[in-house]
Amino acid sequence: MSDAMVVGIMRQAIELATIVTLPMLLAGVIAGVLVSIFQTVTSIQDNVLAFIPRAAAIFIVFALTFPWMLREIIGFSTQLIQRLPEMIR
Repeated sequence: MSDAMVVGIMRQAIELATIVTLPMLLAGVIAGVLVSIFQTVTSIQDNVLAFIPRAAAIFIVFALTFPWMLREIIGFSTQLIQRLPEMIR
């Protein structure tokens, strides 16, 4: 297996990881900003108020996007397993 092939596979894996986690990261950032604005406006500084909405948003997005994430990861894994014979040479 050549160095270029290893680098290509690692690049694809990192891209896939980024694409799959992006919806949850965006949900956490958006929820965090909204909670921060709410806390600033109301002068309520509670750590639980900052954590629970963010965690709930991330969980909801994860539950909604899980089938898509699973399809993407299975597709990448299947492609990788199918390319094993050419990688061994």
